[in-house]
Amino acid sequence: MQAQGYDRAKAVFLAAVCGQTYTQYDNPDGTFVLPAAYDVVEAFKGQSFDGVREWFGFILESKHDAIVAFRGTSSTSDWVSDAMASQVKFKYMRDSGLVHRGFNAIYDSMRGVILAALRKVSPGKRLYITGHSLGAAIASLCALDVSANTKFRSPYIYTFGSPRVGDSAFAGTYAARIGSSYRIHNPYDAVTHIPPFVFKLPKQETTYYYSHTRHPVPVPFQKGALSANHVLGSYFAELAKREPAYTERMCKANPGLCPTSAYS
Repeated sequence: MQAQGYDRAKAVFLAAVCGQTYTQYDNPDGTFVLPAAYDVVEAFKGQSFDGVREWFGFILESKHDAIVAFRGTSSTSDWVSDAMASQVKFKYMRDSGLVHRGFNAIYDSMRGVILAALRKVSPGKRLYITGHSLGAAIASLCALDVSANTKFRSPYIYTFGSPRVGDSAFAGTYAARIGSSYRIHNPYDAVTHIPPFVFKLPKQETTYYYSHTRHPVPVPFQKGALSANHVLGSYFAELAKREPAYTERMCKANPGLCPTSAYS
């Protein structure tokens, strides 16, 4: 059953936008392809385990919408942060539970720039927050923070291949505040099954519990390899099958934006 309010065409478009966060990372100058009718509000860097600042995403706006987009794991340092699965309090909203230490630290490193940039955007615009993999987890943290601490009280969240982000208290708070949230996931994507529901570090007594955020939107596909079942290009290709006419129009109107060559 499709989650209420889920827009399949918007999912295709935001997956393409997410793809450009990887292009941004790959280019030392942080350049990427802008969708038509959008301008850059801010391109931002964050830091993972080693403290080196890397391109992590951007904020775009059009006449009616704004988008905050985050990339997934791209460096060795990011992988280390991914593995830091003990939990800390989410400090940007009172009594909102515990979240993944590594994900939270990365978000914390760029939060100030993101919130400052959002103050430049008209609160009358629809705000979309999106990300893939690690970026999906960071998008979830950002969404709850934005809903509590900016004028954008009701952002729209589309994530792709997200790991679990926090405990049941965090998931419950998120569900209570974020009505339009769609966690697009491939059941055969291993990343969507980590951290496990119950996580315990070796030789330590503390046990951590993880729950997924709402609303799950399953997009099943099998590509024959763990990485192929997770990469953004595979998600985009599968979503495109559900909206082929829109995808073709969108990709032809935006040369270089889409992750797969079939629609470039």
